[in-house]
Amino acid sequence: MALIYVVEDDKSIQEIEVFALSNVGYQVEGFGSARELYHALGQQMPDLLLLDVMLPDEDGLSVVRKLRSEENTASLPIMMVTAKTTELDKVKGLDMGADDYVTKPFGVMELISRVKAILRRSAKPEDKEKVLKLGNVVLDREKRAVYVNDMLCELTFKEYELLKLLMTNAGIVTARDVILNKVWGIDFEGESRTLDMHIKTLRQKLKEEGNMIKTVRNVGYIMNVDSSLRE
Repeated sequence: MALIYVVEDDKSIQEIEVFALSNVGYQVEGFGSARELYHALGQQMPDLLLLDVMLPDEDGLSVVRKLRSEENTASLPIMMVTAKTTELDKVKGLDMGADDYVTKPFGVMELISRVKAILRRSAKPEDKEKVLKLGNVVLDREKRAVYVNDMLCELTFKEYELLKLLMTNAGIVTARDVILNKVWGIDFEGESRTLDMHIKTLRQKLKEEGNMIKTVRNVGYIMNVDSSLRE
């Protein structure tokens, strides 16, 4: 049973989220502040975090930034739940490391669907090939860890899933719509430039090894060791 933390200072909304997710079989705990969340994370790590942007003691984006900077929470799946609806707000959340974004008011079925999609994508893989290697990049599926030149490379949940997809299909062009489907889910409605943004940050984090990720114009991306093909 997946454990989900809900951080929402509006008690009525928190109760809706907790009830809806509990009703479909998840173990859910609700918190009203960042301070309460940090304390809970020190006790037990959840499988997913639903985080409101407007909290009484700390901005939700700041919380995401802190969690992504810590090794034990760097790949924790995070869904932002907020009343802010502008594209800039969504981009800020994704840029800070959020993996998905739901705006208030939201439909309960939409929330449940997105939660299921994230948990499905973050579930422990059952592939026989537990370790993927390409150039000096090593992706350990069991540890959900990435190493570049034997050094741990901290990636967000989406960056990790993106890299795993590209490495699994090494040497094969993966179309943009396929990547959006596999990494963000079939109901992802964000602009395709969200993918470009994640590719850019992934390349930066992989440093020189990021040159293995090439853009295939008007098609998608390919990852292989021949960096000379990158556009």
